[in-house]
Amino acid sequence: MKKMIAFAVIAMALLFGNNVYAQGIDDDIVLPSEESIAADNASITESGNLDDADIAARFGNAEEQTLDFLGLPFFDAPSLWKMLILFGINLLVCWIITHFLYYPKSKRRDYYFTYLLFSTAIFFILYQLQNMKIEVGIALGLFGIFSMIRYRTEQLPIREMTYLFVLIAISIINGAGMASSYASFIATNVLFIVLIGVLEAAGMSRHKAQKIITYEKIELIKPERREDLLADLKERTGLDIVKVQVGSIDFLKDTAFLKVTYIPDDPEPNDIDMITKFKKR
Repeated sequence: MKKMIAFAVIAMALLFGNNVYAQGIDDDIVLPSEESIAADNASITESGNLDDADIAARFGNAEEQTLDFLGLPFFDAPSLWKMLILFGINLLVCWIITHFLYYPKSKRRDYYFTYLLFSTAIFFILYQLQNMKIEVGIALGLFGIFSMIRYRTEQLPIREMTYLFVLIAISIINGAGMASSYASFIATNVLFIVLIGVLEAAGMSRHKAQKIITYEKIELIKPERREDLLADLKERTGLDIVKVQVGSIDFLKDTAFLKVTYIPDDPEPNDIDMITKFKKR
């Protein structure tokens, strides 16, 4: 949390310093007077118009300076620098969220890997789409491809799914470029980090799990003996149970199905929590 606050303060300080420096540059600029403009125009009129050869000799030939193939330049320095700067900001923000906010509680390296690569892929897709003249339907169809991605090995927990959606949203914002100004661009990323940090510090993402239990002491399932039932379940299972729900009751076998909600020690989800019987092969 302290590192997150320090990063936010440094970002705001850099932004403020950049604005002060830009303001100082604006103050140092001296606009030409009307007399100097008139004198320049008179000198151009006396010397006559410059032909194409003189312009090429003074400023160079733009067609010769730009190398391209099929209408696409081989090297565009301003566009390359813009892409690298935006990518660096996006990767830094996604890494801070994943490393300092998500990973300390979950300890899931598989999602760590997924989040960083997923956000990088979304960023470059959005950034490259800016240079393409495509219709809205085609753009939505491209992003619809991601709807086919299924995590078939296990169910995606709600916390991991939320982080994935947040990182996708941040990558879309950063990949689309700056909406209005540097201030709004940086503030959007910083606000994401601060909000997630506050919610994590407040324990809003506290993970809970559920388990199905076949219980034989049906005399304890009565509503007036709920405290005794909780105490017995905590003692026998060793789990930090916070809620118990009574399901079907079998009086012939003196058993009942209970669904208990507990706070797990291991942040990694248990895939067989809700299984009561394995299928015979």
